[in-house]
Amino acid sequence: MSPVDPREVQSLQAYLNQYNQQAEVYSRQLGIMEEGIREGNAAIETLKSLKEAGDSTILMPIGGGVNVRARVEHPDETYVNIGSEIILQKTNEGAISYLHDRIAEMEASGKNLTEVMQKIDAQVKDISKRLEQLYRQAQESQQVTGGAGPR
Repeated sequence: MSPVDPREVQSLQAYLNQYNQQAEVYSRQLGIMEEGIREGNAAIETLKSLKEAGDSTILMPIGGGVNVRARVEHPDETYVNIGSEIILQKTNEGAISYLHDRIAEMEASGKNLTEVMQKIDAQVKDISKRLEQLYRQAQESQQVTGGAGPR
């Protein structure tokens, strides 16, 4: 039985660490996208409710768990931040359509991230199996030589 090459073990451990770090980054990105999808769906529901509410008073969150009573004078007039601090005026339906498009983009990106994460997971499993084989081989080699391996 050939001895275990420590460089191979080190190399595999480095790959394993790198893949685990990548998976962690992708997992965080996926969480951010999922939160964006939830926020988009909540905004759609709010826009629909505003349109139906008409001229009634609503509770508007201003942050920190604080709300104020407000009256929306023009529920069909919305302002959408499309990025880089560029804000466009849209109708209620236009804003809902925009949000649906953004949600679809995030879902597609999330699907791609999930596929990449599955590939990384497969690589991690393959590397882990190889490392286990090498550790077993090293243990068997030590047992054969009576534990007189290098220290």
